[in-house]
Amino acid sequence: MNAAKRQEIFRRLAAAMPAPTTELEYDSPFQLLIAVILSAQATDVGVNKATRLLFPAAPTPDAMLALGEAGLSEYIKTIGLYRTKAKNVIATCALLLERHGGEVPQTRDALEALPGVGRKTANVVLNTAFGHPTIAVDTHIFRVANRTRLAPGKTPLAVEQALEKVVPAVYKQDAHHWLILHGRYTCKARKPDCGACCIADLCEYPGKTADTPPPL
Repeated sequence: MNAAKRQEIFRRLAAAMPAPTTELEYDSPFQLLIAVILSAQATDVGVNKATRLLFPAAPTPDAMLALGEAGLSEYIKTIGLYRTKAKNVIATCALLLERHGGEVPQTRDALEALPGVGRKTANVVLNTAFGHPTIAVDTHIFRVANRTRLAPGKTPLAVEQALEKVVPAVYKQDAHHWLILHGRYTCKARKPDCGACCIADLCEYPGKTADTPPPL
């Protein structure tokens, strides 16, 4: 895939979704961090249902730490792996208070030092909470990048590094939101909805479904 085609892909995604953002609900960088930790191997819908009750009760690190693992577990027990996540969240709250004055750090290294926070979570927080032009590769982005041949790679890190190189700078801030939403609602895992895809004519996937739309 050449640079001109990639440029046009993001131009169209930007036109279709001019204000993309995460579907997780939050009111502060801390709440976003917790929501992303909870979202591992879970849906945003499921996480939002839990945090709508959790965040009013424990909106800050000290309030959440006061719940303890058992108290937190009661709020998040509908989410997969909730016991492990409760342990990580409580430990993360303790470290935020101990090392960062209760604030969410703005570097990848500091974020990844928190329990339950990996590279993807750190990238989401840096991008969405603080406006860094990072690209967080989840299963949707990994699929879309490989399927379309936009930025193929064998691992999430390889795809992230490829996207960092090929996404035009003007689109990098919102790139991962566009690709996640495109993968979630159009370029779906089992059967991509090529007939409703705004970039179908640019996509290099050989298994496109029938009735792809004409070029825009």
